[in-house]
Amino acid sequence: MISRAIEASVMKALQSMPVVALLGPRQVGKTTLAFTLGAGLKKRWSYLDLESDTDLNKLNDPEGFLSIFEGELLILDEVQRMPELFRILRGIVDARKRIGEKACQFLLLGSASPALLQGTAESLAGRIRYLELSPFNSLELLKHDPETFSTDVLWLRGGFPDSYLAANNQESFDWRVDFIKTYIERDLPMMGAGVSPTHFKRFWRMLAHYHANQVNYSELGRSLELSHTSVKNYLDTLTAFYMVRQLEPYSANVKKRLVKSPKVYIRDSGVLHCLRNISTMDALLGNPALGASWEGFVVENILVHLDARWEYYYYRTATQVEIDLVLISPAGEIWAVEIKRQTAPKPGRGFFEACKDVKAKRKFIVYALNEQYSLGDGLEVVGLNTFIAMILAL
Repeated sequence: MISRAIEASVMKALQSMPVVALLGPRQVGKTTLAFTLGAGLKKRWSYLDLESDTDLNKLNDPEGFLSIFEGELLILDEVQRMPELFRILRGIVDARKRIGEKACQFLLLGSASPALLQGTAESLAGRIRYLELSPFNSLELLKHDPETFSTDVLWLRGGFPDSYLAANNQESFDWRVDFIKTYIERDLPMMGAGVSPTHFKRFWRMLAHYHANQVNYSELGRSLELSHTSVKNYLDTLTAFYMVRQLEPYSANVKKRLVKSPKVYIRDSGVLHCLRNISTMDALLGNPALGASWEGFVVENILVHLDARWEYYYYRTATQVEIDLVLISPAGEIWAVEIKRQTAPKPGRGFFEACKDVKAKRKFIVYALNEQYSLGDGLEVVGLNTFIAMILAL
């Protein structure tokens, strides 16, 4: 069992908040982590799975059932199935606080973003802390097993535990095929996404070809015989369920004509490779998607380590002057990040011009090796884990 770095964050949140929500995609290990946390507590805990008919029946009278718990941790899994629970939880939390009873704490597990958990912001404002559990990341695995960890294995297979820990690449690929099929045919409908499985499968595969680029809704819609509205709905659905990341463009104080649509990434590199039928490292290294795949892998590994003090964007003008990733540090410094797979990387066309546009304080190329050196003009070349360590040091 690989230790998840977020475990300490969840424990800390449970010490100060009556309700903690641990969110992330399905099959990422939320339930396993919750059981590990429960086993380590010095108080009683109980678990309800809202996808289980038996457990769901217990909540026919949710207020009555939940009010009987006192002084223990109650874990509620797949809470997006019952968004009305949040209003009830607020009443229970507030009532216990008013009369001074020993409060029950709630750990909510969900596969949908806070924006999709209807009313949570209003219902539990000031009473809930949201945390996200992502698939395995590079720094986490390096710390767990520095002797044998391979960035390439994580890049190829992605970070879902069952995919990454598979006995070989073929078993990993087969797991991802089944995961995507189940996600489309069972999970999304069960989670309330009103989408056609047939259209959605075609859409997801087509979207993989836009990875690390802007999506042209009209162009994609024509290819799939879908409306502009349907394309946007499908994209937002994948975003809400942690399968896609939409990276917004940076535009502050820049007077040039800019690209204004978000850049789209399939968040897990293994899922991306499965959608593009890439099952081996040799196939990946010879694929035209190599550069875009590496960019997405690096972007995701960086962004999952940023806390709320950071801001992140990409930058691109209409003349293709661009920066892959623009970070604004807690101190307000702008970091410009170019992402390259090559072992002897050089900045892309217009990178230094773009750095002037955004007034970058620091400039980096994040590449596939671990050495760190300077290319002059303030440009630092660093490996992925070294760069993440710089972020975590602030």
